[in-house]
Amino acid sequence: MIEIKGVSKVFGSGADAFRALDNVSVTVRQNEFFTLLGPSGCGKTTLLRLIAGFEGPTQGAITLDGADLAGQPPYKRPVNTVFQSYALFPHMTVAENVGFGLKMLGNSKADIEKIVGEMLELVRMSHLADRQTAQISGGQQQRVALARALAPRPKVLLLDEPLSALDFKLRKEMQLELKRLQSETGITFVFVTHDQEEALTMSDRIAVMSEGQIRQIGGPREIYDHPAERFVADFIGDTNFLPVEMIEAREDTARVRLPSGQEIETRSSRTDDAKGQVTLAIRPEHADLVTPGEGQLSGILEQIVYFGTDTHFHVTIDGAATPFVLRKQNEPDADQTLREGDKVGIRFGRNAGQVLKD
Repeated sequence: MIEIKGVSKVFGSGADAFRALDNVSVTVRQNEFFTLLGPSGCGKTTLLRLIAGFEGPTQGAITLDGADLAGQPPYKRPVNTVFQSYALFPHMTVAENVGFGLKMLGNSKADIEKIVGEMLELVRMSHLADRQTAQISGGQQQRVALARALAPRPKVLLLDEPLSALDFKLRKEMQLELKRLQSETGITFVFVTHDQEEALTMSDRIAVMSEGQIRQIGGPREIYDHPAERFVADFIGDTNFLPVEMIEAREDTARVRLPSGQEIETRSSRTDDAKGQVTLAIRPEHADLVTPGEGQLSGILEQIVYFGTDTHFHVTIDGAATPFVLRKQNEPDADQTLREGDKVGIRFGRNAGQVLKD
């Protein structure tokens, strides 16, 4: 549906020039929920604005459904945008807001009423059709903004952090609602967020961005379980980073020496022949606490942190600058025999760790 080829965007000139996007290439598939994920200032919103037509690329090309978008103004593109602020008209009713774009496109009154009814039913807002938008909640306003953007049946819906203004519980509900809307309408969604959980919950594929570049593209499970480099592993979820010594690098595996001196085989995303110290990443839930001497690592249990759904165990091990964190889901009435100060072992499977590109 969308093809972005070698796109760069530079703001300013000379000494004040800032490269917001640096040679970005990516393809978004038809009927896909595609997410641009990254920290503030990484270029994700700039890329969204280029697709929408609010900005033009400094170099490169963007095509939508095979048509080059160069020089095409926003109102002529088969794209609609849902902004963080929603931008609803406070003097209009819910139904009038949803129908506004259709009216500007010259649709008949009968068609507008029909489509508005369908859209309000889709977002479950039919009962509030005649209510002023100033008289409804933030979550309801967000649904109205979605209905208004979906009403003209765009080929692509762009969403610029539309959930960030909602409270935690409502944001969780709307994550599922957005995925349902995308599935039911069949419209391609391009979603921008800095929230890793939002991206993992809703997306078919995710592009992780940093400093104007795409670091990795893949499905949620691939991005989480098989990060391509240290930035991705660090940004997506919690990760333990162990300094290890590379003994032998192969195509997608490596033999490394742990701080304990033990040698293990593990997965690797490195394609070079790196020697010396490299980084091994292990997710907290992919390791287990065992009796000292039974695992690959050992250390002192420094802290136990109860989170309700799970408990985090912080273990200080020799040769590592930061504690190794393990996460275990809590069970009803489980007997917690471990105490802070205990000596423990850490055990993980062959595929639990991955040597990363730095």
